[in-house]
Amino acid sequence: MLRALKAYVASVFIAYLLASFAATQVVLSHVSAMGVGVSLADRLSASLHDLLGLASSYLVLIAVAFALAMPVAAGLCRRLSRQRALLYTLAGFTAIVALHMIMKAVLGVSGIAATRSLPGLLSQGAAGAIGGLCFQALTPPRDT
Repeated sequence: MLRALKAYVASVFIAYLLASFAATQVVLSHVSAMGVGVSLADRLSASLHDLLGLASSYLVLIAVAFALAMPVAAGLCRRLSRQRALLYTLAGFTAIVALHMIMKAVLGVSGIAATRSLPGLLSQGAAGAIGGLCFQALTPPRDT
């Protein structure tokens, strides 16, 4: 149980780090496309600012999404044990994409600006997928 909790915390943190960084870079790429110069220093500064600034909201939302998705993946793994890595990866991806789609449907807003575009939404899903894969790697299969 403690191992699963540690894996959960690590996977949420990794997904959040990647999602925050990706969201910042997607927004800055749109700014750059408008002809505004964005230096590497600007990118790093904005990434750090967003990483700290989004922690009280986005980190919590990712934690909730993963708290729902990982047990579902665990249940599916009992029946499809050979697909464990795929199931946890899909669970992480789906959790984050669903989070943004639900926020848009219920609140009428995109909580993370990057998710207004398909590439931005997919970048967030990819961060979730890596987080899910991290969870899978840190938790041993039940049948071992």
